[in-house]
Amino acid sequence: SYCSFSSGPLDRWKEKVDAYVDALCKELEFIAERSKNKKLNPIYIGGGTPTTLTAEQLERLMSWIDEKFSREYLLEYTVEAGRPDSITEEKLKVIKNHDITRISINPQSMQQKTLDVIGRKHTVEEIKEAYALARKTGFDNINMDIIAGLPGEDISDMEDTLAQIAQMHPDSLTVHSLAIKRAARMEMEDLNRDAKETHEILSGMIERAAKAAKEMDLFPYYLYRQKNMKGNFENVGYSEVDKAGIYNILIMEEKQPIIALGAGGSSKLVFDHGQRIERVENVKDVVNYITRIDEMIERKREGIAKWL
Repeated sequence: SYCSFSSGPLDRWKEKVDAYVDALCKELEFIAERSKNKKLNPIYIGGGTPTTLTAEQLERLMSWIDEKFSREYLLEYTVEAGRPDSITEEKLKVIKNHDITRISINPQSMQQKTLDVIGRKHTVEEIKEAYALARKTGFDNINMDIIAGLPGEDISDMEDTLAQIAQMHPDSLTVHSLAIKRAARMEMEDLNRDAKETHEILSGMIERAAKAAKEMDLFPYYLYRQKNMKGNFENVGYSEVDKAGIYNILIMEEKQPIIALGAGGSSKLVFDHGQRIERVENVKDVVNYITRIDEMIERKREGIAKWL
Protein backbone atom coordinates (compact mmCIF):
# COMPACT_ATOMS: atom_id res chain seq x y z
CA SER A 1 0.00 0.00 0.00
CA TYR A 2 3.03 2.32 0.42
CA CYS A 3 4.65 1.45 -2.91
CA SER A 4 4.14 2.74 -6.45
CA PHE A 5 5.96 -0.02 -8.31
CA SER A 6 3.92 -2.00 -10.79
CA SER A 7 2.24 -4.68 -8.69
CA GLY A 8 -0.74 -6.97 -8.47
CA PRO A 9 -1.92 -10.31 -7.07
CA LEU A 10 0.06 -13.14 -8.66
CA ASP A 11 -2.98 -15.38 -9.01
CA ARG A 12 -4.48 -12.75 -11.33
CA TRP A 13 -1.33 -12.60 -13.45
CA LYS A 14 -0.03 -16.18 -13.32
CA GLU A 15 -1.18 -16.93 -16.87
CA LYS A 16 0.85 -13.94 -18.08
CA VAL A 17 4.13 -14.60 -16.26
CA ASP A 18 5.68 -16.84 -18.93
CA ALA A 19 4.72 -14.30 -21.61
CA TYR A 20 6.27 -11.58 -19.45
CA VAL A 21 9.53 -13.52 -19.17
CA ASP A 22 9.42 -14.02 -22.98
CA ALA A 23 9.18 -10.25 -23.47
CA LEU A 24 11.88 -9.56 -20.90
CA CYS A 25 14.26 -12.01 -22.57
CA LYS A 26 13.59 -10.34 -25.92
CA GLU A 27 14.47 -6.95 -24.45
CA LEU A 28 17.57 -8.42 -22.77
CA GLU A 29 18.75 -9.89 -26.06
CA PHE A 30 18.45 -6.50 -27.77
CA ILE A 31 20.42 -4.75 -25.01
CA ALA A 32 23.10 -7.45 -25.03
CA GLU A 33 23.63 -7.03 -28.75
CA ARG A 34 23.38 -3.24 -28.73
CA SER A 35 25.86 -2.74 -25.89
CA LYS A 36 28.26 -5.63 -26.49
CA ASN A 37 31.24 -3.26 -26.68
CA LYS A 38 30.46 -1.74 -23.27
CA LYS A 39 31.74 -2.97 -19.90
CA LEU A 40 28.98 -4.33 -17.68
CA ASN A 41 29.78 -3.63 -13.99
CA PRO A 42 26.70 -4.46 -11.88
CA ILE A 43 23.52 -6.41 -12.59
CA TYR A 44 20.57 -5.67 -10.33
CA ILE A 45 17.36 -7.69 -10.55
CA GLY A 46 14.83 -5.99 -8.35
CA GLY A 47 12.96 -2.86 -7.65
CA GLY A 48 10.30 -5.39 -6.68
CA THR A 49 10.22 -9.10 -6.01
CA PRO A 50 11.78 -11.23 -8.76
CA THR A 51 11.45 -14.27 -6.47
CA THR A 52 7.73 -14.14 -7.28
CA LEU A 53 8.81 -16.12 -10.34
CA THR A 54 8.91 -19.89 -10.01
CA ALA A 55 12.26 -21.61 -9.69
CA GLU A 56 11.94 -22.72 -13.32
CA GLN A 57 11.23 -19.18 -14.52
CA LEU A 58 14.14 -17.81 -12.50
CA GLU A 59 16.40 -20.47 -13.99
CA ARG A 60 15.30 -19.52 -17.48
CA LEU A 61 15.83 -15.80 -16.92
CA MET A 62 19.24 -16.16 -15.30
CA SER A 63 20.45 -18.68 -17.86
CA TRP A 64 19.47 -16.22 -20.58
CA ILE A 65 21.45 -13.45 -18.88
CA ASP A 66 24.45 -15.79 -18.55
CA GLU A 67 24.22 -16.64 -22.23
CA LYS A 68 23.84 -13.08 -23.52
CA PHE A 69 26.09 -10.99 -21.25
CA SER A 70 29.81 -11.21 -20.51
CA ARG A 71 30.92 -11.30 -16.87
CA GLU A 72 34.44 -10.16 -17.69
CA TYR A 73 33.99 -6.78 -15.99
CA LEU A 74 31.18 -7.71 -13.61
CA LEU A 75 31.74 -6.41 -10.06
CA GLU A 76 28.40 -7.27 -8.46
CA TYR A 77 25.25 -9.26 -9.20
CA THR A 78 22.28 -8.54 -6.93
CA VAL A 79 18.89 -10.23 -6.78
CA GLU A 80 16.21 -8.85 -4.51
CA ALA A 81 14.65 -11.82 -2.78
CA GLY A 82 12.23 -9.15 -1.54
CA ARG A 83 9.28 -10.55 0.32
CA PRO A 84 10.23 -13.43 2.60
CA ASP A 85 7.02 -15.30 1.71
CA SER A 86 8.28 -15.57 -1.89
CA ILE A 87 11.55 -17.29 -0.90
CA THR A 88 12.05 -21.05 -1.09
CA GLU A 89 15.14 -23.21 -0.80
CA GLU A 90 14.76 -24.21 -4.46
CA LYS A 91 14.72 -20.59 -5.63
CA LEU A 92 17.71 -19.68 -3.46
CA LYS A 93 19.66 -22.60 -4.93
CA VAL A 94 18.84 -21.41 -8.47
CA ILE A 95 20.10 -17.93 -7.59
CA LYS A 96 23.22 -19.30 -5.92
CA ASN A 97 23.99 -21.60 -8.86
CA HIS A 98 24.20 -18.55 -11.12
CA ASP A 99 26.86 -16.96 -8.92
CA ILE A 100 24.76 -14.08 -7.66
CA THR A 101 26.96 -12.18 -5.21
CA ARG A 102 24.38 -10.20 -3.23
CA ILE A 103 20.73 -10.60 -2.26
CA SER A 104 18.16 -8.54 -0.36
CA ILE A 105 15.64 -9.91 2.10
CA ASN A 106 13.38 -7.01 2.94
CA PRO A 107 11.29 -7.09 6.12
CA GLN A 108 10.43 -3.32 6.13
CA SER A 109 9.50 -3.84 9.79
CA MET A 110 9.79 -6.62 12.36
CA GLN A 111 6.44 -5.62 13.90
CA GLN A 112 3.65 -7.98 12.88
CA LYS A 113 0.97 -5.33 13.45
CA THR A 114 2.73 -3.08 10.93
CA LEU A 115 3.22 -5.80 8.32
CA ASP A 116 -0.51 -6.49 8.47
CA VAL A 117 -1.42 -2.80 8.07
CA ILE A 118 0.84 -2.13 5.07
CA GLY A 119 -0.24 -5.23 3.17
CA ARG A 120 2.83 -7.42 3.56
CA LYS A 121 1.69 -11.04 3.59
CA HIS A 122 4.60 -12.53 5.51
CA THR A 123 5.11 -12.99 9.23
CA VAL A 124 8.06 -11.90 11.37
CA GLU A 125 8.96 -15.55 11.83
CA GLU A 126 9.06 -16.06 8.04
CA ILE A 127 11.58 -13.23 7.77
CA LYS A 128 13.89 -15.00 10.20
CA GLU A 129 13.39 -18.35 8.49
CA ALA A 130 14.13 -16.90 5.04
CA TYR A 131 17.27 -15.21 6.32
CA ALA A 132 18.53 -18.41 7.97
CA LEU A 133 17.78 -20.36 4.78
CA ALA A 134 19.77 -17.87 2.69
CA ARG A 135 22.76 -18.21 5.02
CA LYS A 136 22.43 -22.00 4.88
CA THR A 137 22.42 -21.84 1.07
CA GLY A 138 25.76 -20.02 1.20
CA PHE A 139 24.96 -16.33 0.70
CA ASP A 140 27.54 -14.17 2.44
CA ASN A 141 26.29 -10.74 1.33
CA ILE A 142 22.69 -10.14 2.44
CA ASN A 143 21.01 -6.73 2.61
CA MET A 144 17.88 -5.96 4.60
CA ASP A 145 15.58 -2.94 4.11
CA ILE A 146 13.56 -1.28 6.86
CA ILE A 147 11.30 1.79 6.72
CA ALA A 148 11.07 4.51 9.36
CA GLY A 149 7.69 6.19 9.71
CA LEU A 150 5.33 3.35 8.89
CA PRO A 151 1.79 3.87 10.22
CA GLY A 152 1.27 3.31 13.92
CA GLU A 153 4.93 2.79 14.75
CA ASP A 154 6.82 4.74 17.40
CA ILE A 155 10.46 4.81 18.45
CA SER A 156 10.09 1.72 20.66
CA ASP A 157 8.82 -0.26 17.64
CA MET A 158 11.88 0.79 15.65
CA GLU A 159 14.14 -0.18 18.56
CA ASP A 160 12.59 -3.63 18.68
CA THR A 161 12.88 -4.05 14.89
CA LEU A 162 16.57 -3.08 15.04
CA ALA A 163 17.20 -5.44 17.97
CA GLN A 164 15.72 -8.36 16.04
CA ILE A 165 17.72 -7.47 12.91
CA ALA A 166 20.90 -7.18 14.99
CA GLN A 167 20.42 -10.81 16.06
CA MET A 168 20.51 -11.84 12.38
CA HIS A 169 23.32 -9.39 11.54
CA PRO A 170 22.90 -8.73 7.81
CA ASP A 171 25.91 -7.59 5.80
CA SER A 172 24.15 -4.36 4.91
CA LEU A 173 21.09 -2.47 6.12
CA THR A 174 19.14 0.16 4.20
CA VAL A 175 17.05 2.51 6.33
CA HIS A 176 14.31 4.27 4.34
CA SER A 177 12.25 7.22 5.51
CA LEU A 178 8.69 6.62 4.38
CA ALA A 179 7.96 8.37 1.09
CA ILE A 180 4.39 8.07 -0.16
CA LYS A 181 4.25 8.20 -3.95
CA ARG A 182 1.24 9.62 -5.75
CA ALA A 183 0.46 6.15 -7.14
CA ALA A 184 0.53 4.49 -3.71
CA ARG A 185 -2.69 3.74 -1.81
CA MET A 186 -1.43 4.85 1.58
CA GLU A 187 -1.83 8.54 2.33
CA MET A 188 0.41 10.87 4.29
CA GLU A 189 -2.19 11.34 7.05
CA ASP A 190 -1.93 7.71 8.20
CA LEU A 191 -0.09 8.62 11.39
CA ASN A 192 -2.63 11.24 12.44
CA ARG A 193 0.22 13.29 13.92
CA ASP A 194 1.18 16.89 13.40
CA ALA A 195 4.38 17.79 11.55
CA LYS A 196 6.39 18.50 14.71
CA GLU A 197 5.52 15.17 16.32
CA THR A 198 6.20 13.30 13.08
CA HIS A 199 9.60 14.99 12.79
CA GLU A 200 10.52 14.11 16.37
CA ILE A 201 9.50 10.47 15.98
CA LEU A 202 11.29 10.04 12.66
CA SER A 203 14.38 11.78 13.97
CA GLY A 204 14.44 9.41 16.93
CA MET A 205 13.97 6.37 14.69
CA ILE A 206 16.77 7.39 12.34
CA GLU A 207 19.12 8.14 15.24
CA ARG A 208 18.40 4.70 16.72
CA ALA A 209 19.03 3.08 13.33
CA ALA A 210 22.40 4.83 12.93
CA LYS A 211 23.42 3.73 16.43
CA ALA A 212 22.28 0.13 15.85
CA ALA A 213 24.10 -0.03 12.50
CA LYS A 214 27.33 1.12 14.15
CA GLU A 215 26.94 -1.53 16.85
CA MET A 216 26.59 -4.12 14.05
CA ASP A 217 29.83 -2.78 12.47
CA LEU A 218 27.88 -1.40 9.52
CA PHE A 219 29.01 1.96 8.19
CA PRO A 220 27.08 4.52 6.07
CA TYR A 221 28.08 4.45 2.41
CA TYR A 222 25.26 6.16 0.49
CA LEU A 223 22.40 8.57 1.07
CA TYR A 224 19.58 9.84 -1.08
CA ARG A 225 16.34 11.76 -0.82
CA GLN A 226 13.02 11.27 -2.59
CA LYS A 227 9.95 13.42 -3.09
CA ASN A 228 7.21 13.27 -0.44
CA MET A 229 9.47 11.93 2.30
CA LYS A 230 8.05 12.38 5.77
CA GLY A 231 9.92 15.00 7.78
CA ASN A 232 12.28 15.75 4.85
CA PHE A 233 14.61 12.98 5.97
CA GLU A 234 16.62 10.62 3.73
CA ASN A 235 17.41 7.01 2.96
CA VAL A 236 20.76 5.74 4.19
CA GLY A 237 22.60 2.56 3.28
CA TYR A 238 24.89 0.96 5.86
CA SER A 239 27.22 -1.94 5.15
CA GLU A 240 30.28 -3.83 6.26
CA VAL A 241 33.43 -2.28 4.85
CA ASP A 242 33.75 -4.70 1.90
CA LYS A 243 30.01 -5.28 1.29
CA ALA A 244 28.80 -1.87 0.04
CA GLY A 245 26.25 -2.11 -2.78
CA ILE A 246 28.12 -1.06 -5.93
CA TYR A 247 24.89 -0.57 -7.90
CA ASN A 248 23.58 1.78 -5.21
CA ILE A 249 26.73 3.87 -5.40
CA LEU A 250 26.73 4.06 -9.18
CA ILE A 251 23.08 5.03 -9.50
CA MET A 252 23.56 7.83 -6.96
CA GLU A 253 26.76 9.16 -8.53
CA GLU A 254 25.10 9.38 -11.97
CA LYS A 255 28.42 8.96 -13.74
CA GLN A 256 27.46 6.00 -15.90
CA PRO A 257 24.23 4.79 -17.50
CA ILE A 258 21.74 2.39 -15.95
CA ILE A 259 19.84 0.34 -18.53
CA ALA A 260 16.54 -0.78 -17.01
CA LEU A 261 14.47 -3.61 -18.48
CA GLY A 262 11.00 -4.95 -17.75
CA ALA A 263 7.66 -3.32 -16.91
CA GLY A 264 8.19 0.06 -15.27
CA GLY A 265 11.91 0.10 -16.05
CA SER A 266 13.41 3.61 -16.25
CA SER A 267 16.77 3.73 -18.03
CA LYS A 268 19.12 6.56 -17.16
CA LEU A 269 21.49 7.57 -19.96
CA VAL A 270 24.38 9.73 -18.74
CA PHE A 271 26.18 12.17 -21.01
CA ASP A 272 29.28 14.31 -20.44
CA HIS A 273 30.19 12.67 -17.11
CA GLY A 274 26.85 13.50 -15.52
CA GLN A 275 26.33 16.96 -16.99
CA ARG A 276 23.24 15.76 -18.86
CA ILE A 277 20.88 12.84 -18.19
CA GLU A 278 18.12 11.46 -20.39
CA ARG A 279 15.60 8.82 -19.37
CA VAL A 280 14.00 6.09 -21.43
CA GLU A 281 10.84 4.72 -19.83
CA ASN A 282 9.08 1.37 -20.19
CA VAL A 283 5.33 1.17 -19.59
CA LYS A 284 4.35 -0.03 -16.11
CA ASP A 285 1.38 -2.20 -17.01
CA VAL A 286 2.40 -5.83 -17.48
CA VAL A 287 -0.01 -6.55 -20.36
CA ASN A 288 1.03 -3.37 -22.16
CA TYR A 289 4.68 -4.28 -21.69
CA ILE A 290 4.11 -7.73 -23.22
CA THR A 291 2.03 -6.50 -26.17
CA ARG A 292 4.18 -3.44 -26.81
CA ILE A 293 7.61 -5.00 -26.28
CA ASP A 294 8.75 -4.05 -29.79
CA GLU A 295 7.87 -0.44 -29.02
CA MET A 296 9.85 -0.62 -25.74
CA ILE A 297 12.84 -1.92 -27.67
CA GLU A 298 12.47 0.84 -30.27
CA ARG A 299 12.44 3.46 -27.51
CA LYS A 300 15.73 2.08 -26.27
CA ARG A 301 17.17 1.86 -29.76
CA GLU A 302 16.54 5.58 -30.24
CA GLY A 303 17.80 6.55 -26.79
CA ILE A 304 20.92 4.41 -26.84
CA ALA A 305 21.81 5.62 -30.35
CA LYS A 306 22.46 9.08 -28.84
CA TRP A 307 24.55 7.63 -26.01
CA LEU A 308 26.68 5.27 -28.10
